[in-house]
Amino acid sequence: QVKVFPNARKPRIIEKDGLIRVYVNAPAVDGKANKAVVKAIAEHLQVRKSAISIIKGLKSRNKTIDCSNSPLFP
Repeated sequence: QVKVFPNARKPRIIEKDGLIRVYVNAPAVDGKANKAVVKAIAEHLQVRKSAISIIKGLKSRNKTIDCSNSPLFP
């Protein structure tokens, strides 16, 4: 589970109370924030962007992310 905060001052990822908060500086327009979230998580986990996918919540701040293609999560 991931909670997204678009239009943040600087991109960062914070884990708090079992919830991952992803701050991105992209606006929530035309999927720009979703692309920024995938990029931020991929950089944080040091995997390719293609290994990360948004399963649920494309139009919501609360998203479910799948990292099953990642070598870190076989």
